[in-house]
Amino acid sequence: MAVTIWHNPRCSNSRGALQILQEHGIEPTVIDYLKDPPDRATLQALVAAVGGGARALLRDKEAAYAELGLGDPGLEEAALIEAMLQHPALINRPIVRTPRGVRLCRPPETVLEILPG
Repeated sequence: MAVTIWHNPRCSNSRGALQILQEHGIEPTVIDYLKDPPDRATLQALVAAVGGGARALLRDKEAAYAELGLGDPGLEEAALIEAMLQHPALINRPIVRTPRGVRLCRPPETVLEILPG
């Protein structure tokens, strides 16, 4: 399995995780998820792999979070996933997948937990 990072080049945490990977000799597949958002199956798989439900990957600092009322604890997982599919900026980043697991790498050093080999 290759290493993949769902990346936002404007995000310092995302740039930091990518740099750590590269410093360890890993050239991951880089997905700019704002330009190439995940499909439903991929997003659901990432949510399941990270654990903690969809809310664990939901970025609450985006304007759409408040506009869509996503802070409502009564919202079901399907509604949160749908919001992230419709507004990819709501997906927190960076998400890194390696053969050792999937993590939301905030802070970027979290990627060290799942470095291969």
